[in-house]
Amino acid sequence: MNNFRKIIPFILPYKKYAYLNILFNILYAFFGTLSFLALMPMMDVLFGQSNKIYTEPVYTGLGGLKKYIGEYLNYYLTMTTEQHGIGTTLSILVAGIITIFMLKNLCDYLAMFFITFLRNGILRDLRNAMYQKTLDLPLSFFSEKRKGDTISRIASDVSEVQASMLSILELIVKEPLTIIFTIIAMFSISVKLTVFVFVFIPVSGYIISLIGKQLKKKSTRAQQEQGVFLSTIEETLGGLKVVKGYNAEGYFSKVFQNSTNRFFNLSNSIGNRQNLASPMSEFLGIMVIAILLWYGGHMVLIEKTLKGAAFITYMGLAYNILTPAKAISKASYGVKKGNAAAERVLEILDQPNPITSKENAVEKTSFDSDIQLTNVGFKYADDWVLKDFSLQVKKGQTVALVGQSGSGKSTIANLLTRFYDVNKGAIAIDGTDIRDLDLQALRHLIGLVTQDSILFNDTIKANISLGKLDASDEEIIEALKVANAYEFVQDLPQGIYTNIGDSGNKLSGGQKQRLSIARAVLKNPPIMILDEATSALDTESEKLVQLALENMMQHRTSIVIAHRLSTIQKADVIVVMQKGEIVEQGNHEELMAKGGTYHKLVTMQSFES
Repeated sequence: MNNFRKIIPFILPYKKYAYLNILFNILYAFFGTLSFLALMPMMDVLFGQSNKIYTEPVYTGLGGLKKYIGEYLNYYLTMTTEQHGIGTTLSILVAGIITIFMLKNLCDYLAMFFITFLRNGILRDLRNAMYQKTLDLPLSFFSEKRKGDTISRIASDVSEVQASMLSILELIVKEPLTIIFTIIAMFSISVKLTVFVFVFIPVSGYIISLIGKQLKKKSTRAQQEQGVFLSTIEETLGGLKVVKGYNAEGYFSKVFQNSTNRFFNLSNSIGNRQNLASPMSEFLGIMVIAILLWYGGHMVLIEKTLKGAAFITYMGLAYNILTPAKAISKASYGVKKGNAAAERVLEILDQPNPITSKENAVEKTSFDSDIQLTNVGFKYADDWVLKDFSLQVKKGQTVALVGQSGSGKSTIANLLTRFYDVNKGAIAIDGTDIRDLDLQALRHLIGLVTQDSILFNDTIKANISLGKLDASDEEIIEALKVANAYEFVQDLPQGIYTNIGDSGNKLSGGQKQRLSIARAVLKNPPIMILDEATSALDTESEKLVQLALENMMQHRTSIVIAHRLSTIQKADVIVVMQKGEIVEQGNHEELMAKGGTYHKLVTMQSFES
């Protein structure tokens, strides 16, 4: 139940619906029991066993309440029969029974009506909280998680938690109250018979509990497996060109089928165990009913201590316990499944986020002097990617970072934007440690253009205006012109309102990259980070994009991470990196004159060209 306690904050906004559900469940349980008790006077009249009372009874207090109600009912029936005949008495009894059943079912509907708002509200708020947490968590969390597993948690696990919420309310209110009211009514008819029944109920409960012991463990494995095959779908769709190009359809199909087969077997095991709950509880209940028939029949026919109508009503009440008992056993399995799902949901929601804004963080709105990296050390796992790295980037400068793959260039971009935090040292903007800055304010100062053009399945306008959500069409067109992108956008059927497809797959690589640059231009940040923005392009596209980048970098502080050295020869400072350390630093002419590492890199690329 500890997991469900953590879900309680999601229930609190809908507590009025919970209270109304509980109220109508109480009324349902009350009228459900009363509907059986109402049959007893009907049968007494039919079988001519009702006591005829001609004097109105007197109420003597709570101790004699049961006797008073019975005598008053007999008095009312006697007087009605005397004055209007037996037909009228039967009509009144039938009308009373119909009214009680109608109230019972109305209360059942209203209880379900109000719980619908509670369940769907919890579902919505849990999904929103999960998605928000997904947005807030650092990139490092998702580097170790499958995307499909996260999707599975937001989609199916949250639904399982929502469904089990209903099970809990049934477990603690509706069905137990029905059982309690029924047992009270049974005691009121025969204490001896009810005590006899209770000898067998704990045995039945123990047998039912044995069935559900393994359910939570198997449910957890099934939900994890669902995450696996959803990840396979997501990865296959993302890399469909490679799958088809390498004739790997058979391999991926086998991976997917293996996962769905494991899910199939787990689902069958869980389903069969759940399905066993209802018939098992009913069979055990019928066993108790059979024993009741034997013992109760003995009391009616031999001992003469119980009237026939009372015994028939008692049997109806005893059978009335079976339905809620079955529901409780089924709901308890639902709770076990929901508990397994809740663990997976809470793993995300409870995940600590190390990269957040401090209390009283500095709301910096401008960039005035420099970016200072001082003795920065960073590692993703065990090996240091940056070692005592120090660098100053002055306002208005273009600083290029070059070096072989794995030298730590892109890591610097990740650290500047606080996608990760440094392990050692500090990064400061205008003398303020970026960890002391408000996170959104920091990222507002920085524009980012990456090697992979990350675009969304939406219009060109929607993709570009991420940099400025309230941008006008004119501002977007101006940004497209700066990025050398308007020439192809204006030829599209709907211009900036054209949908570019999933990940922008309706466009070429160069077109996508120019839209990414336009997005950064529209944001208009004082600091720009270009992370190998031209490395994936052909020569013609590279020239267009390079011109767009030069347009964008004017009057701006830029940090350029470059693979193609021809694109950064105009940089004010070129920093040559090797295994997380600076080995050379200067402008293009100075570094070429040294004849060191940079000279070798340029010579190698020129030779390859």
